Amino acid sequence: MPVSKPARLQGGAALLEALVAVLIFSIGILGVVALQAFSVRTVTDAKYRADASFLANEALGRLWGDPTDLSVHAEADVDVAELPNGKRTVAINGDRATVTIRWQLPGEAEHQFVAEAHVTVDN
Repeated sequence: MPVSKPARLQGGAALLEALVAVLIFSIGILGVVALQAFSVRTVTDAKYRADASFLANEALGRLWGDPTDLSVHAEADVDVAELPNGKRTVAINGDRATVTIRWQLPGEAEHQFVAEAHVTVDN
């Protein structure tokens, strides 16, 4: 039985449709992987910011615990193990204290968290 001409022209259509479906599926999977990578990066950044806030508040707590001589607590570029390339600076200006926490991930710009407090002695 001879095959009609229109059936011969559609001989590779199923294979072409399968290749297009694989292409669309692959693009979707790549999108999900990129979204997951972005999500992990954002969560990591949020964790470092929370850690920096905790470390700054911890340093301020030491100042409030011993407000008689604030200059003893002044620090410059003390290593902070909890953050990548982390450094802590405590600056004292009279009864004002400024705590700066800096960190830097490889290949990224430096981040910093600054907390200021007014520390006085109650009589």
